[in-house]
Amino acid sequence: MNHAIPFLRPAWRPTATLAATLLLLSACGGNGTDTADNGSGTPPVVTPPVVTPPVVTAPDTACEVVSNTGSVVVGSGLPGDPAAPEPASGYRLGKTAVHAKQYMVSTANPLASRAGCEVLKEGGSAVDAAVAVQMVLGLVEPQSSGLGGGAFMLHYDATQKKVQAYDGRETAPAAATENYLRWVSDTDRTPPQPGGARASGRSIGTPGAVRMLELAHQDHGKLAWKGLFGSAEKLASDGFPISGRMASAIAGATTGLSRDPEAVAYFFNADGSPKALGTTIKNPAYAATLKTIADGGANAFYTGAVAQGIVDKIKASSGGTPAVAITPGLTEMSDLANYQAKRREPVCTTYRAYWVCGMSPPSSGGIAVASALGILENFDLASHKPTAIDIEGGKPTVMGVHLVSEAERLAYADRDKYVADTDFVPLPGGSPAMMLDKTYLRNRAALISSTRSMGTASAGNFGTPALGVTALNERGTTHFTIVDKQGNAVVMTTTVEAGMGSFHMTQGFLLNNQLTDFSATPTDGTGAPVANRVEAGKRPRSSMAPTLVFHKAADGSLGEFLMGTGSPGGGTIIQYVVKTVVGALDWGLDAQQATSLVDFGASNSATTSLGGEHPSINTANGGADDPLITGLRALGHTVSTSAQSSGISTIMRVQRNGQSVLQGGADPRREGVVLGDSFQP
Repeated sequence: MNHAIPFLRPAWRPTATLAATLLLLSACGGNGTDTADNGSGTPPVVTPPVVTPPVVTAPDTACEVVSNTGSVVVGSGLPGDPAAPEPASGYRLGKTAVHAKQYMVSTANPLASRAGCEVLKEGGSAVDAAVAVQMVLGLVEPQSSGLGGGAFMLHYDATQKKVQAYDGRETAPAAATENYLRWVSDTDRTPPQPGGARASGRSIGTPGAVRMLELAHQDHGKLAWKGLFGSAEKLASDGFPISGRMASAIAGATTGLSRDPEAVAYFFNADGSPKALGTTIKNPAYAATLKTIADGGANAFYTGAVAQGIVDKIKASSGGTPAVAITPGLTEMSDLANYQAKRREPVCTTYRAYWVCGMSPPSSGGIAVASALGILENFDLASHKPTAIDIEGGKPTVMGVHLVSEAERLAYADRDKYVADTDFVPLPGGSPAMMLDKTYLRNRAALISSTRSMGTASAGNFGTPALGVTALNERGTTHFTIVDKQGNAVVMTTTVEAGMGSFHMTQGFLLNNQLTDFSATPTDGTGAPVANRVEAGKRPRSSMAPTLVFHKAADGSLGEFLMGTGSPGGGTIIQYVVKTVVGALDWGLDAQQATSLVDFGASNSATTSLGGEHPSINTANGGADDPLITGLRALGHTVSTSAQSSGISTIMRVQRNGQSVLQGGADPRREGVVLGDSFQP
């Protein structure tokens, strides 16, 4: 088949209307002068009166949304407030792109978006806003991220035109062995309790998000660290209504949370029932912890009373009523005191007329996204754009889904075998370059057939020692994207791993179960060592893929900022990000359309996912009436239409009515909103 590399630069056609348009008053009327003939046959001299036009000022809608009745402050509880709690929804129809002049924030929760936007409005940097956003997310989305978890961030410095990666991934304790997750000890080969590592202390890695945010703030903050915690502290003290997703998460984690006294007191009513949608919930313990961090910096989290509380909870050996055994973790105060967030070099590669930058290991997201795009670069994807494009992104084509999914199978095969914490396991050739070499990826692209799915792909051979591969069940997170007044950008994906993490709660926040992202077994079925095995101080491999896209400058270097995006979703994050980037760059979708577009793709298995929650997918009759589903099946794909739970947040810089503006989209599969300074077209 033809694998010629087309050099495509789609014309930008922002087609979505503004999410809300300001209504400006206008005054008009006659001048009151009589122009009748004066009897002399000479037209009268008409002197218009001096009229001072009324001063018309558009309402300041910065960091607000506009409803049918006017602008609404997010979190006010007034009609049109997007923070008003609603039942968790699989997909919210009708979201359109939002535009702003100078600054913008897109998160998965309205209250977090408001906190970040207020910081930007005050002149804060994108990193300042990221601190405020994360502190609120840890309160209103405890199931997804928080102080007890980790994060990856990419930062773009618009003045220096430089991208910096920040690694706040959790680490295994110094006492961990390669069998830490599967046995109580190397000599006691009983599994951790209760029921495996996830809900035990063994799953809890040393949290990294707080130290990482402080490191980024030291590099790029403008406002004082202490002043960035106010929104979260106030919400924690005054209370906030439980959202649909949080309510569902509490109800779904009843068994796990019931083992922890602090979690029971916070998430459940006196009668033992889980707190429901719309219930006002207060978290004074979280507010106190935030004040401690605000006053004392990250050191106040990693040493002293807060750190001791974390260690004590990890070492808990029982919980619940009646009490059940919990295998304690082996984390010590020294593990927290010695934790280091790291600056890393991002993974930046060219894709057609663009540069795409992603997160470096221990996340596999940047390499896997770049690998898939590098393979897709060999195909004319523009000719396979969705049909019937509407505000929901349209209907993907069979060949569009096929090519993207096949490229992802190849990318996942390589990442599964070769990518782990590079402080412990080097990449082939010692850097991403060998895995992302254009010739290598062209040869990988040649493995794709236009008539049949490969099902399961084999990893490439780089002449390095064989490493084992084990399957992992990665889970969800949250993501946000921010651009400040100076054009600096932050994309940050943050997590406690599974919903409600390890179910261990201390001082108002949940602890992660991130170590279950390691392979529990150190070798595979052939006896080969697994790159992502547990080792003391090691960071588990991740799929988180915060992504920045830039135009390619005339000299081929990194040009102007174009796009920031990312998503939660565990192992499927890579697919969500590739879909969004391809949707924008190859198919000309705007920020909301690319975000809303059907979630589709494949890891390295025969199953190809099509998000059945999307209105463009017809799941009736087993999908037999949907030409996309039947077309993929005809190519040998095993199609799953299970609902997807992406949480994509996208900001793009586009031209609108001759102006360079920001355009944002928030995933309709979650509760997020886009906020920024008002833009009048």
